[in-house]
Amino acid sequence: MGTRITVEVSSEDQQAGQQAIAAVMAEMRRIDRAMSPYRPDSELARLNQHAADRPIPVSQELFALLQRALSYSRLTNGAFDITFASAGFLYDYRQHKKPDKAALYKAVSRISYHNVVLDPATHSVHFLKPGVKIDLGGIGKGHAVDQAIRLLRKRAIENALVTAGGDTRVIGTRWGRPWQIGIRDPRHRNKMVAMIPLQDVAVSTSGDYERYFEENGVRFHHIIDPKTGDSARTLQSVTIIGPDATTTDALSTSVFVMGPADGLRLINRLEDIDAIIVDSQGVMHYSDGLEPASK
Repeated sequence: MGTRITVEVSSEDQQAGQQAIAAVMAEMRRIDRAMSPYRPDSELARLNQHAADRPIPVSQELFALLQRALSYSRLTNGAFDITFASAGFLYDYRQHKKPDKAALYKAVSRISYHNVVLDPATHSVHFLKPGVKIDLGGIGKGHAVDQAIRLLRKRAIENALVTAGGDTRVIGTRWGRPWQIGIRDPRHRNKMVAMIPLQDVAVSTSGDYERYFEENGVRFHHIIDPKTGDSARTLQSVTIIGPDATTTDALSTSVFVMGPADGLRLINRLEDIDAIIVDSQGVMHYSDGLEPASK
């Protein structure tokens, strides 16, 4: 998945605990093999290669995740859009590469979740325009974390943490106390802007500091605004707290694109969801369900 995976479990049986962690890592690798856009033999890569030509049948798991992704596109009026990859693939953050205006204009014309058609009868996916590409980077790691937690629960693990990049889910407690989840300062790698005690929830953070480069004082990062094909720049980071990591992953990406005002309006009308936002000036904003520690 191109990211660091962390698993922590509590078990009275050391061997059972080690086996549970090994099973989680195997599950992460399985999902990566199916959903990575970088593996030419993945289901996702096959869609990007052929779904504009004809409907392509996919697994039930991928089909269900695509359905969920499109539901978030509708909820956010397109702020969350897996077809951002139609422009996103033109960037190479390691090589400091970005598209020219003509290439970006052409790519943006292909970005629309309406271009992804799902057929429940055949579990197939069809792209309505040539050149459309999808990427599950805004929801796939959350799904993987949820799958890992489901697997641990099947093994009777009651206290655990699973993290994939910016997506974390915890169950139970850590040594009888809530898990302490830190929110990184977007501009200082070794500092935290908040520490939150949590139990039985998921937390996802989307930030402009993981994959990026700067050119002439402008930061180009991997969270793409589907309307422009360019990086969204009104925020530095968004942290979402909610019941499962698939939800928090998708919403952290969505709010980052929507910006502080529209993003908080969305979060405040959703049940059991909260947000901590750091805007482009480094100012923190909280959803109605949270109070800053200083108050």
